[in-house]
Amino acid sequence: MQHHAPASSAVEDYLKAVYALETRIGGPVPTNALADRLGVTAGSVSGMLRRLDELGLLVHERYKGVQLTDEGRRVALRTLRNHRLLELLLVEMLDVPWDLVHEEAELLEHVLSDELAERIAAKLGNPEFDPHGDPIPSADLDMPEQETRALADVEVGETVGFVRVSDADPAMLRYLHERGIVPGVTLTLTAREPFGGPLSVRHAGGTHALGGQLAAAMRVAP
Repeated sequence: MQHHAPASSAVEDYLKAVYALETRIGGPVPTNALADRLGVTAGSVSGMLRRLDELGLLVHERYKGVQLTDEGRRVALRTLRNHRLLELLLVEMLDVPWDLVHEEAELLEHVLSDELAERIAAKLGNPEFDPHGDPIPSADLDMPEQETRALADVEVGETVGFVRVSDADPAMLRYLHERGIVPGVTLTLTAREPFGGPLSVRHAGGTHALGGQLAAAMRVAP
């Protein structure tokens, strides 16, 4: 397999962002949603989208938004696979704190050859999830599907498994980690303040109040 030119890192970042939003929205991704996610202007997004459309990596329909082609999805999943394998490698083998691995992996994911990705996967026992609980696409780029919902949508008295949290906010990760709330723990929602106020959750380590923003970012499953 060839190494990919560093120039493609912006392309890969765009495709990864479209994939994430497409999965969440369940349809075409509006340009402004993409610009928000990438932290760039709508103007600079449209130029890049034209290029990606010409490369056959996505389809851009005016007034509707963008959707990945099969090839675009393949590139996005390959990049995600690299990213999540690297995160796990950094945490498990190099003891990098889980709130710092995201940025390191963002840099390395673009230069990882397929051979090296396979070696990392084999070394880690072909894992299915990264340290934040996000699923890792398989070598064939199948994404394990898992039904999750936001902790914010859970009813008082319900017990759920904490599956994952967005890895993009290091402060959030640190906060949870310090309270022993990591993917895999079981949480029971004991109270909810109205108007998007904090939720109280109980787990083996005690009871904690989690703010509305955090509860929206945390994904849980039955």
